[in-house]
Amino acid sequence: MLILVFCLMAIFAPLVTPAEPNELTAVPLQSPSRAHLLGTDQFGRDVYSRVVYGARVSLAVGVLATGIASLGAAVFGILGAYVGGWVDAILQRLADAVQAIPPIVFLIGLVVVLNPSFNTVVVALSARGAFVLSRMVRGAALTIKDQQFIDAARSTGVTGARLMWRHILPNVMPVLIVLFSVNMSTNIIAEASLSFLGYGIQPPSPTWGGMMSGDTRLYMIAKPWLLFAPVLALGITVFAFNMLGDALRDQLDPRLRGR
Repeated sequence: MLILVFCLMAIFAPLVTPAEPNELTAVPLQSPSRAHLLGTDQFGRDVYSRVVYGARVSLAVGVLATGIASLGAAVFGILGAYVGGWVDAILQRLADAVQAIPPIVFLIGLVVVLNPSFNTVVVALSARGAFVLSRMVRGAALTIKDQQFIDAARSTGVTGARLMWRHILPNVMPVLIVLFSVNMSTNIIAEASLSFLGYGIQPPSPTWGGMMSGDTRLYMIAKPWLLFAPVLALGITVFAFNMLGDALRDQLDPRLRGR
């Protein structure tokens, strides 16, 4: 329900906000009121409008980065598990190399090389997520690969590509669905962290991380709504996606379904 609310707010942002996110509509640093539900920032911009438009950025980054990462993880994981040998060894060593680097260091390094922007944040998150998630997909694919129905399909002359596409992929799809929902919250936090540090989506684009950084920090003690608004939005969204991931895991994992 919370996810649906945030998605609808992001889609219909122009209809549910009183002003554009970068429009200077009022006196700076006004307290919350009927005209400005979450007050205004140091430039006179409506904080509520910026939080709602920030949901657009966070959800867009989360969906795109997680979708691309899940697709890459499916390709790398299934290919490595089925082919094995040197192909699997190379993919696993690449995954080791990516995981050996602290996540924030890896993301900042890649974003700096490519120049900070919406697209580079998506690319950085997708690149890391594809290798990290491929480990779990590979484990599921290895289990399915040893099943009898795979041997039966192979004995009928089914090609390797068709076997991976028609038989292994559908059976690892529950794992991918759970990984997608859980990794959404991870990518949303990562995007907010990059924006907070100044390496993510650049101002004046409204982002939850960006709303907590820069000059805003000078006013947060006296004007706490500048901090509470983006923090609550970020916390509620991450909590909702984590709960969704747990619920999907309980439903799709036969070992947990009866509990």
